[in-house]
Amino acid sequence: MAQFVDWDLAAATAGALSKSGPRVSYAEATEVVSELRRLTDEAAGHVADYTGLRSQVAHPPVRVVDRRDWAAANIAGLREVITPLVGRLAGDKQPGPLTEAIGSRVTAIQAGTVLAYLSGRVLGQYEVFSGDPGQLLLVAPNIVEVERKLGADPRDFRLWVCLHEVTHRTQFTSVPWMRAYFLGEVQAFVDASQGGEHLVERLRRGVATLSDAVKDPESRASVLDIVQTPAQRAVLDRLTALMTLLEGHAEFVMDGVGPQVIPSVERIRAAFNRRRETGNPLEKAIRRLLGVDVKMRQYAEGRKFVHGVVERVGMDGFNKIFNSPLTLPRLDELGDPDAWVARVHGPAGATPTVG
Repeated sequence: MAQFVDWDLAAATAGALSKSGPRVSYAEATEVVSELRRLTDEAAGHVADYTGLRSQVAHPPVRVVDRRDWAAANIAGLREVITPLVGRLAGDKQPGPLTEAIGSRVTAIQAGTVLAYLSGRVLGQYEVFSGDPGQLLLVAPNIVEVERKLGADPRDFRLWVCLHEVTHRTQFTSVPWMRAYFLGEVQAFVDASQGGEHLVERLRRGVATLSDAVKDPESRASVLDIVQTPAQRAVLDRLTALMTLLEGHAEFVMDGVGPQVIPSVERIRAAFNRRRETGNPLEKAIRRLLGVDVKMRQYAEGRKFVHGVVERVGMDGFNKIFNSPLTLPRLDELGDPDAWVARVHGPAGATPTVG
């Protein structure tokens, strides 16, 4: 089987390059971990009550991790998904042993560099690649670092983060087909490539582009260069619509629950939004290349869509969005909630909610 990346080397690189977190005593670290676990459980109750969604499958407890563990968890997940895809793509066209060894090691160092960079910025994540139904990760050093920079109340900020990430866990565990659908679209993206061998090389270039941007913020390359066929763009449109929905739904839930349970939520939201909009040139370049700027727009566009649907048909009516892949919003419906309501609920479905 072709080796796309030396995963062990990628993990070692990410671990070596990951920066240490903020200074905390052992007692403080223990308290942070304990509180994040407790607040995750509290957030789960709030999210379930607000959305009406209940987990349909058992899920592992939250993992509170440091930066190296976050990178290692993502490498393990990517390894589970990418290795068989690349093996199937390559088929019988195996590169020479020297070419494979050099290519996989170079890509490993590049991937490890990118993950080390991200490990210092991610607050939490619902990671779906490594196993069914996925795992909730909270990166304790980053949460502490950001709450200190924002001057936020620690308990309030931690619960605010937990609300967002627990909403993502709820999306995948209350909708049992969601993970399989997402992974199926990743598979469809690969299948839509014009030749597996070329896609593998484009994937390598995409990783190299991200790695170069960490060192050269003036880089103008884009990872979207790997998207070359009309069929791939169609899959990407569906994935974009899905991610916009999931991010917007999480933001909508945060904003809906927050004022009820987080006294300083308005101050946290304002300070965090300013943090999203600022950054040094290197961070801005990375955001562009990784699609984080797009994700910021997804937060706003998705939240507006969810609000528009709930306003028209209520929360129960909105939850029909999770009935099947056919009821997910199409990309053009994200800016037109009435179109989604008409398609899923029928022309008479759009009735304003009261209260």
